[in-house]
Amino acid sequence: MKQYNVAIIGATGMVGQRFISLLDKHPWFNIKVLAASTRSAGKKYKDAVGSRWAMKTALPESVADMVVMDASEDKAKIASLVDFAFCAVDMKKDEIRALEEEYAKLECPIMSNNSAHRHTDDVPMIIPEINDEHAEIIESQKKRLGTKRGFIAVKSNCSIQSYVPALHPLKKYGIKEVVACTYQAISGAGKTFETWPEMVDNLIPYIGGEEEKSEKEPMKVWGKIVGDKIVDATEPKITTQCLRVPVSDGHTAAVFVNFENKPSIDEIKDAWKNYSGAPQELELPSAPKQFLNYFEEDNRPQAKLDRDLEGGMAVSIGRLREDSVYDYKFVSLSHNTLRGAAGGAVLMAELLAAKGYFD
Repeated sequence: MKQYNVAIIGATGMVGQRFISLLDKHPWFNIKVLAASTRSAGKKYKDAVGSRWAMKTALPESVADMVVMDASEDKAKIASLVDFAFCAVDMKKDEIRALEEEYAKLECPIMSNNSAHRHTDDVPMIIPEINDEHAEIIESQKKRLGTKRGFIAVKSNCSIQSYVPALHPLKKYGIKEVVACTYQAISGAGKTFETWPEMVDNLIPYIGGEEEKSEKEPMKVWGKIVGDKIVDATEPKITTQCLRVPVSDGHTAAVFVNFENKPSIDEIKDAWKNYSGAPQELELPSAPKQFLNYFEEDNRPQAKLDRDLEGGMAVSIGRLREDSVYDYKFVSLSHNTLRGAAGGAVLMAELLAAKGYFD
């Protein structure tokens, strides 16, 4: 496979750090540029991130002395140095939209972890095992932007990746209604227990904007390309509640579902076991061999035990049973900063690289 030079924009934040840890020694992608805000620009990365390095692994020596560039002021230079960029910045949405489009117009494709462009109708929001065909909209986006190779692709919110992958293979049975209650780790807020001691022995029943994202984003993932835009699906009906819980990593969902054609428990388990997508077919470097994993034990999946399954890129499911109000209920889990954030963006980039979108 061809080697690609990449930039990480927003390199000092939690997701930026995760990008660095994932891309260190990546077989296809070489970190060429680290970029962040003006306050970090000009510093060596080890000095810019300092004590805020939150990964369990040590800061890679390959980037420690790399001088951080200014994500806004150095756009043209950054774009000239790399084949594409990962973006995970902490800015206002309108500023992020503008920044990402400016990079794209400089012919630098953007793999975005941000939410700003998730509902731009010609920007694909890709969960690689589910809707890889949405990459085809990139040609329409490039026409709008007036670019030859510059475009934006985004990954979905981390919360929906705890339950949408489990629901997707069951769509053939006609999913009518879904209730999903998500119990979300503190790393989703860019925090650790050291930086957010208020979360120890606590639960907060509100995460700003999360329920709206969790109900709306699956509709785009399950949508269809019509002309020069992605048109959202209209079914199933989804309602969610999202709670912040005292867990370091791993978003868990309690899911209730009704079907038009109710499958058996064995049919559901077989659908999960036998499901795979483009990443598995293409044998992408970050792809889990088994995307969906069902646990028969009553007390699984557990965040502490199961979030790192297959490098944190697999989805764990358990406790499937009939319900007294809905047809079925189950619990599912994904690692929010791996599958749900940086890892999902890296897998999306691998998918687009394999399809030739960076060439």
